[in-house]
Amino acid sequence: MIKYIFQRLLQAIVVLFGLSVLIFFIARVVPGDPARVALGSLATKEQVQKLREELYLDKSFPVQYYFWLRGVLKGDLGISLYTRRPVVKDLSDYLPATLELVFLSFLISLVVGQVTGVLAGYFRNSWFDGLSRLVAYIGIATPPFAVAILLMFIFSHILGLAPAIGRISLALSPPPRITGFFIIDGLLAGQPRLALNSLKHIILPAVSLAIANLAQESRVTRSSIVDNLQKDYIAAHTVYGIPKGSILFKYLLKPSLIPTVSIMGLDIAFIIANAFLVELVFMWPGFARYAVTVMLNKDLNAIIAVVLVVGVAFAAVNVIVDIVVSFLDPRIRLQGRGE
Repeated sequence: MIKYIFQRLLQAIVVLFGLSVLIFFIARVVPGDPARVALGSLATKEQVQKLREELYLDKSFPVQYYFWLRGVLKGDLGISLYTRRPVVKDLSDYLPATLELVFLSFLISLVVGQVTGVLAGYFRNSWFDGLSRLVAYIGIATPPFAVAILLMFIFSHILGLAPAIGRISLALSPPPRITGFFIIDGLLAGQPRLALNSLKHIILPAVSLAIANLAQESRVTRSSIVDNLQKDYIAAHTVYGIPKGSILFKYLLKPSLIPTVSIMGLDIAFIIANAFLVELVFMWPGFARYAVTVMLNKDLNAIIAVVLVVGVAFAAVNVIVDIVVSFLDPRIRLQGRGE
């Protein structure tokens, strides 16, 4: 297992290195002068040239990449041309809000999707199975931003059960920064009222992002449960008189979760890709909105940092998924060893 994990980590590092070279090259060849965009049309040629020299834009591509990579290895991602602050500072301010949203959304999709899929598959062709499949089809077909608008209209404007915008109410101050997650920081700071207020603000955006994923995971889990119920070993356990609960949790659930776990990496990608639209609807001050803003302003350092952060997230999730799947099905890591 240690060798298998090391191989996956090494592959992830190689992929991230290739991604850094690719996005660095693309950011440099996109039409337009980043220095001119940053300084504006009123800046003199001397000012633009000075900024180009500071950013090494007057050097060759390999030299530019060398200085950039040297800075990254030191924890320096450069200065944002849009916010005029270190990119690391921008990421530390905006990234926790999106991570909190993504984690809660993923947790909702994981729990609800798995429970629904297992029950629908085990009690296939029942009314619950039919209803869950109908809801899953609707959830997959409906864009997250449309779900966000619908949930906001119903639960915020009509019922008044949840706030519509922001991370916390304007009357409250953010908790002392510990993790960057307002819910956790509020609890750690002994401010349960603030943590509850933050939870009320995040629940609608998180559900909006989770709907499509939990629908997809529910369908995949149901199909896997139905398929494994027809296997000979399940029939043998049933004939031997093993209780249905033991068959479900001890023999049926583990192999049925393998396909679902395999697509969870794609689910994380889907959540991150759609986070911007949901953050826009709920005015969520997160990383996704920051990413789109710096891209529109051709902020090279920030664009490269944004892509790398997303790439690291994808690589980490894929490595974790591979490890979990290898635990569920040891044949996978044995195949990697040629056994």
